Parts: sequence; C-alpha cells; structure tokens
Amino acid sequence: MEKLKEQYEKEIIPALMKKFNYKSVMQVPKLEKIVINIGLGDVRDNPKSLDNAINDLSIITGQKPVITKAKKSIAAFKLREGANVGCKVTLRRGKMYDFAYKLFNVALPRVRDFRGVSVNSFDGRGNYSMGVKEQLIFPEIEYDKIDKIRGMDIIFVTTAHSDEEAKELLTLLGMPFKK
Repeated sequence: MEKLKEQYEKEIIPALMKKFNYKSVMQVPKLEKIVINIGLGDVRDNPKSLDNAINDLSIITGQKPVITKAKKSIAAFKLREGANVGCKVTLRRGKMYDFAYKLFNVALPRVRDFRGVSVNSFDGRGNYSMGVKEQLIFPEIEYDKIDKIRGMDIIFVTTAHSDEEAKELLTLLGMPFKK
C-alpha cells in the first residue's frame, strides 16, 4: 500500500512544482495527517456504544483510538464536562497514506449514488474535511457484527497555504471531487 507515497514522491511533487512555480521541493504542500473522528450522542444512554465505536475505528484504521471528552457542560444536551462523547484517531506517515488509498479507491466507490466529494469543504487554510454517513463502506467492517450505523468525520490536514494548492494536492493523490 506504499503506492500513494511513492506516487507522491515521483509524480505529484514535480507536477505541483510546475503548476505553482515553486523554487524548492520544501515549498510543495504535503499531506501532514488524517484525523478520523466519531462523535457519539447516545453514549450516556448506552455506554457500550463507545466500546463498539472504538472497535470499529481500530479495525478501519489499524490504530487504537483516543476517547474524546466534553470540554464544557451543556444542560440542553444533558452533557457534563469531562463526559465521554466520542473517539478519534490521528494517522501519520505510512498508515495515513494506506488509509487515504483505501478511502479513495475502495471505500468511497462503495457509497450508494456516489458522484464525488464536495469541493466546498476546504477551510481556507488548505485543510479538507468530509463526513461519511456509515462505517459499512469500509470492507473490514462486517455487516452482521455492528450494533448501530455510525458516521464519521475525516479531516485531511495539509501544509498547503491556500485551498487551491490543497485541492490540487488531494486531486493528484486520487480524491474523487465532483466535476
């Protein structure tokens, strides 16, 4: 699965240098990390759902997730400060490229009526975020063993300075944007 990293070094760096007229290889934007987050609203009613979400995320990413806690209390949501509200994984280096390859070439094509991901989800600083409605698009998840369909947020953090540079980088990596 090191294909994406090799492709980045051999094809993507020269293409980006040519397009944006970079003087040095160090100016070329690169993928820094991918953060996958599952937020759980029902963890107070069903404590086992956190264990199931952690299990799903560790199967998908190959890395143990970190439990996220509420930063402040919100009475309307019956939420206390410090309560468990979800889990997240930060992928870097080899696992990051493996996950990106799997997401672009295996998981996203399995989404029903998939026509590409939105171009409008950049944050203005070269980072891209997207949501996935169900964990079943990943081939490692067995349909019979899940208790509930959960979505997840996937954030691509790049070293790009503008959305245009980041979009070009992700396009060359294989991100299927809408036409």
